[in-house]
Amino acid sequence: MELLSSAFSWFSKRRMHQIEYFMSHPIEVQENLFKDLVSSAKNTEYGKRYNFSSVNNISTFNNYVPVSTYEDLSDDIERMMKGEQNILWPTKINQFSKSSGTTNARSKFIPVSKEALEDCHYKAGKDLMTLYINNYPNTKMMFGKSLGIGGSYQKSNYNENTISGDVSAIIMKNLPFWAEFMRAPEIEVALMDEWESKIEKIAETTIDKNITSIAGVPTWTLVLIERILEKTGKKTLHEVWPNLEVFFHGAVAFGPYRKTFKNLIGNPEMNFMDVYNASEGFFGIQDTTNDDEMLLLLDYGVFYEFIPMDEFGKEQPKVVQLADVEIGKNYAIVISTNAGLWRYLIGDTVRFTSKFPYRIKISGRTKHFINAFGEEVVIENAEEAIKAACLQTGAEVRNFTAAPVYLESGKKGGHEWAIEFKIQPNDSSVFIQVLDDTLRSVNSDYDAKRYKDIALVAPKVHFLEQKSFYNWMKGRGKLGGQNKVPRLANHREYIDSLLSSLK
Repeated sequence: MELLSSAFSWFSKRRMHQIEYFMSHPIEVQENLFKDLVSSAKNTEYGKRYNFSSVNNISTFNNYVPVSTYEDLSDDIERMMKGEQNILWPTKINQFSKSSGTTNARSKFIPVSKEALEDCHYKAGKDLMTLYINNYPNTKMMFGKSLGIGGSYQKSNYNENTISGDVSAIIMKNLPFWAEFMRAPEIEVALMDEWESKIEKIAETTIDKNITSIAGVPTWTLVLIERILEKTGKKTLHEVWPNLEVFFHGAVAFGPYRKTFKNLIGNPEMNFMDVYNASEGFFGIQDTTNDDEMLLLLDYGVFYEFIPMDEFGKEQPKVVQLADVEIGKNYAIVISTNAGLWRYLIGDTVRFTSKFPYRIKISGRTKHFINAFGEEVVIENAEEAIKAACLQTGAEVRNFTAAPVYLESGKKGGHEWAIEFKIQPNDSSVFIQVLDDTLRSVNSDYDAKRYKDIALVAPKVHFLEQKSFYNWMKGRGKLGGQNKVPRLANHREYIDSLLSSLK
């Protein structure tokens, strides 16, 4: 054990120097990375399309290369999934991370290159350990196993040599042997397709393991913890895994879950560490113990640009570089990566809390949404579901808003809708059923969370009288054409205020 501890200590000190370098030289590091990315891709089809060979600085890059969305790149990505190479990135790519949230497709497929795995996802994973050890030098985390709830992957319909799946599954599938040795459950269990069976099997096979850390999305992790407590008859997770010391969490805001996790874990010394990882890359790690802000990761194969939210949506929005961001201002993130995403809008917004080092907080999405459970329901999904439900029941809608019902111990999460009709549905139960079914059909992430009610139960719908929204907006001083009812919110402020006004 002393040898293992010494090895981890040596590694973390060595890597900490590199982290400290990009913290103190952020602009230089990003500029060098930018040059490497453009030089690597200049002979790709995309590089030739946008004249990368003539790009010698960031300004020229901005003039030549447009800001892009998934829809802009989807044709190129589909060709790559069919087996074509050297389109967006020079090295062979046959793995694609599957993610929902686009308006024109049920799922999007993000290319995952070997460079993205090694220099972004795995590198960030190592640095997550480095920063944790730096903050908690007496940690015993390395003497046990890290529990992770992975996704699943499968061969693509386009090409039998192409793999698509959750980014967690792709990462686990390619882990080096030493990392595989340190994690639980076994890879066969971690990558199971059927979620209900997977949760049961993970609980069954890890109860007797020495779990010292957990990494995952709060929603699924909460489901697993509750199942483990049911199987063991224990009141807290600390009784099951007495050496558990940290939960690395990401994907959804942790604030609403913090109290529930503390109660279920039952260890006052438990640590929580926020990460910002996505299908497109690993972008941030909480590097301090006193706040939930995250260090922006700058030498991980991702070049960052930012669109101020007051510019977002304009035909030619102003794009600023890292050196020019302002603390406290909201920005949409634009990334260029070592997997061939060029000036790509990932849909997240961030707010900088400091510069030198650059630290961020995730402030939202570029569109209204509900993503309290990783379901990524956007307004387009909601409107399509409302339309289908009205069509089936003869209803006409005036206004609506929706919000999450957060998970609590012993209770499932869900969505709560408040809908005002011009014409009420002829069958309210059918309306709710069609609303739910349509959301499941247009959004694969929502469908996964609704499967057998594992993480989300059927939506709760309030059928409001006419003028309910008008009176609520009037009471808030928000009457007028410039004030719009928020369709979706990832918090309960609007819906609680609305329902309260009806009382």
